[in-house]
Amino acid sequence: MIIIMEPKTIKEILTEIQQGKITIDEAIEKLRFVPYENLYDAKVDHHRPLRKGFPETIFCPGKTAEQIIRICKAMLSHETNILATRCSKDIFEIVKREIPQAEYVELAQAFRVISKPIRYREGYIAVVSAGTGDTPVAEEASITCDTYGSRVERIYDVGVAGIHRLFDQLPKIRESVAIIVCAGMEGALPSVVAGLVNKPVIGVPTSIGYGTNFKGVSALLGMLNTCASGLAVVNIDNGFGAGTFAVTIHQLVSPVCE
Repeated sequence: MIIIMEPKTIKEILTEIQQGKITIDEAIEKLRFVPYENLYDAKVDHHRPLRKGFPETIFCPGKTAEQIIRICKAMLSHETNILATRCSKDIFEIVKREIPQAEYVELAQAFRVISKPIRYREGYIAVVSAGTGDTPVAEEASITCDTYGSRVERIYDVGVAGIHRLFDQLPKIRESVAIIVCAGMEGALPSVVAGLVNKPVIGVPTSIGYGTNFKGVSALLGMLNTCASGLAVVNIDNGFGAGTFAVTIHQLVSPVCE
């Protein structure tokens, strides 16, 4: 069922507008948090696009295929584009039988359902990876950006072990609106990039590395201890978090292309 404001509450808001007690914009703010759809084991937040500029994402671990399917169908009933992250191929195959238009991106371990054309903003986000091993996390960031209206330029395998590879790509990186940099091992690449550009950089430590990498902890600490300005850091392997952060920046600075 759909949870909505009581008619009495809506009437009170409309009366306040009529009496000049609140503005139309203030009324919209009061309405931003409804409705959501109660599926009992999930509550689908249909007003997320109104508050955030993009819909909620389905995080698949811990959910059954049946739960994922129900959430997808609820979102599709509102013509909402769907992104589901950390989805195994086996779970996706079950989802695909019920939602044939779903498309799986195996490298990112994600699927999406595009029910209406994506409206892209002007400009693009650069997604940079240090090594080929960081590509799955970079791809999770890339598909997040693309699904939510930000075009992506992928610049992969340009880590500090061969820094000249990065320099060749600097013009393209500098033209972006925001930059996501994924790196494992010691996590040095985001600091290098942040020191060479005047755009916001989002560092993503990955769990790629040898023993004392501690499954990404050394990269995380290296990024947090940067001396470069303009660098923010998300959690280990959190390509999705970096993607939504970059999209939020893009929303603020670039209009949707008509």
